[in-house]
Amino acid sequence: MDEWVDILDDDGTPIGETQLKSEAHRLGLFHPTVHIWCYDKNGFVLLQQRGKDKTTFPLKWDVSVAGHVAAGEPIELGALREVEEEIGVKISNEQLEKIAIFKTEHQHSEAVFDREFNHTFLCKLSQQTQLKKQESEVETLEWFPLEKFKDWVKTNHKDMVPNLDMRYEKVIAEIESRL
Repeated sequence: MDEWVDILDDDGTPIGETQLKSEAHRLGLFHPTVHIWCYDKNGFVLLQQRGKDKTTFPLKWDVSVAGHVAAGEPIELGALREVEEEIGVKISNEQLEKIAIFKTEHQHSEAVFDREFNHTFLCKLSQQTQLKKQESEVETLEWFPLEKFKDWVKTNHKDMVPNLDMRYEKVIAEIESRL
């Protein structure tokens, strides 16, 4: 689905322009996204397997929830919206813990140059939380032991979205500090 996004400069500051997401990707314009990593008190992390029809990294395992922030939408509101859309869970702002902003640039193809500022959050859930995947975006959702996820990160496992800018290590350290 195409949506309007705010365009950012190289430092992540809005420049007062909006573009369709597809155009931002085609032109290589920076824009904001949210990544929400769900974990539980027992050291499990929720991963999503990206949908088979995704343009980038289809069927690869990735962050629990990820999405684009709509033009004019506050970052935290975008995170809450994406959690509800992708995994069917309504959370409160208090459940979000912002841990980082990652500047990422990835040339997927001639037509897709993804340049984003990933606003990255943790969200503590229970494995008993009823999840409902977004059919159009998510193939499946699965709770992984943190140790298995760490092993996958160390070995650059072929089924994972590539680990850009050491993001996974930061997320793992932040989750471990809360267990």
